[in-house]
Amino acid sequence: MDDKVEGQRGSSFFIPNVNLCMIEKKTVCQIVDEWLEGKDYFLVEVNISPDNKITVEIDHKEGVWIEDCVELSRYIESKLNREDEDYELEVGSAGIGQPFKVLQQYLNHIGEEVEVLTKDGRKLTGQLKEADDRHFTVTIQKKVKEEGAKRPKWVDEDLAFAYDEIKYTKYLISFK
Repeated sequence: MDDKVEGQRGSSFFIPNVNLCMIEKKTVCQIVDEWLEGKDYFLVEVNISPDNKITVEIDHKEGVWIEDCVELSRYIESKLNREDEDYELEVGSAGIGQPFKVLQQYLNHIGEEVEVLTKDGRKLTGQLKEADDRHFTVTIQKKVKEEGAKRPKWVDEDLAFAYDEIKYTKYLISFK
């Protein structure tokens, strides 16, 4: 049954009396983890908006196939009850060129060119050398003029970052 609400100046509008259950992120993560079991995919992120729009991002070292997104979407839908929970579902890849969100993305891109934006505003480009759960290292090239040399030369320098020192790290797409 609808509830009638009187607005200003005698206008009225109807607000449907809808019982929306908020789907819990933990529930969706558990469902996705079940589907991921035994696969080389990994979960990047699950977001649920206040109006129950569920967005699931997955990734794979060699890219994400649309067929797998469809399969995961159907799997999630089979585990949720639309009669109890009205929702919109979107399943996709983390997106090439987007900032890394989980450690596995760093690990998958070791040896590749990345762009790092530090919290103090420095934008650096270099090769991702290593990563663990506390920090990562990027090898950059910088010009150094050695004592007695006429010209500066390029040298490699390893820079280590804690994850809380940066705004983002992302794979650098190169068309060379």
